[in-house]
Amino acid sequence: MASVVNIGRRIELVPIDPHFKDITIALYQQEFESRAVFRVHTYSRFEGADKRIQEVAHAMQILGGMLQSSDGLLYFPCGDRHEAACRRVFLEACKIAPDASVQPRPLNTLDKKSKLTITVDSVENGIYNVRSNGEGRSAERRVTAIAGGLAKLGEMNIAKDNASNAVAFPCGQSHDALVGLLLVRAPNVRVILREEEAVAGRGVLSAPSQQT
Repeated sequence: MASVVNIGRRIELVPIDPHFKDITIALYQQEFESRAVFRVHTYSRFEGADKRIQEVAHAMQILGGMLQSSDGLLYFPCGDRHEAACRRVFLEACKIAPDASVQPRPLNTLDKKSKLTITVDSVENGIYNVRSNGEGRSAERRVTAIAGGLAKLGEMNIAKDNASNAVAFPCGQSHDALVGLLLVRAPNVRVILREEEAVAGRGVLSAPSQQT
């Protein structure tokens, strides 16, 4: 009889991977030795599926600044789960084609709505200041909105001892690669959250007997 292995709690799912035979890929989270660890997994038995999983895990390391253990488990250097942010890293990693170059995202982006360049500065203790190259009340409001978007996407806190455009990770450590990835989505956070709600629960990770 085959043994059942506990791979953790599923926190995100890509029902169809367009880059490899439409397989289903999922992200699981576990607690291990007082730190949160994550596993990219598929039940597909297609030849090459394991390699595809490794490619996604490698992209997550670069995009999210994550580390990988010898047994393939991913984790953040701080040991915290940062679950919402990790889900976003996983989804972005799955979008990358196998032969594409993967680079960490910069800590600046063009906000299409305001035409401003938004920059995030890492300060200390996991605090990041959001600023723009614009002036005036409209630019200030837009920067505050994007800081709020970062806070929602990354489950970050508004830094009370700093300006309203400062956000901080609860772990108190810096995650530059993670912030760079989230910054791209922060200007449109409402759209992103609506999309996630719309697709939540649609996919099901099939058992091995149901995939080939």
